[in-house]
Amino acid sequence: MPFRIAIMLDNHTVEAELNDSLTALAILDTLPFESDFNVWGDEIYFSIPVDIGLENGKEIVELGELGYWPPGNAFCIFYGATPGSSEEEIRPASPINPVGRITSDPKVLVKLAARARKIRIEKV
Repeated sequence: MPFRIAIMLDNHTVEAELNDSLTALAILDTLPFESDFNVWGDEIYFSIPVDIGLENGKEIVELGELGYWPPGNAFCIFYGATPGSSEEEIRPASPINPVGRITSDPKVLVKLAARARKIRIEKV
């Protein structure tokens, strides 16, 4: 059963859901959180208060996928190609734990990530 969350940047809300993996449930238990964030290509990432190893690691992700990157204890939002991507795939820096997906249009993040300074994620 997916768990609904809201991702807020610059007074804009993007709808998403977390899956029922152990990593996603650990993230759900820490919500809400607010943070500055980094951008790597069309990926937003930032450290969160979760420390879990690799679970069902993925090297290639889908547009709009949400992930947890164990080396940086980071929440990741993939809304397009990263510097590690090819034309046919979206590739994180290293394998991530898949934790959910954006349920609205992920491409809206292109403009929002360029101008926003903080991100907030909370349960819906």
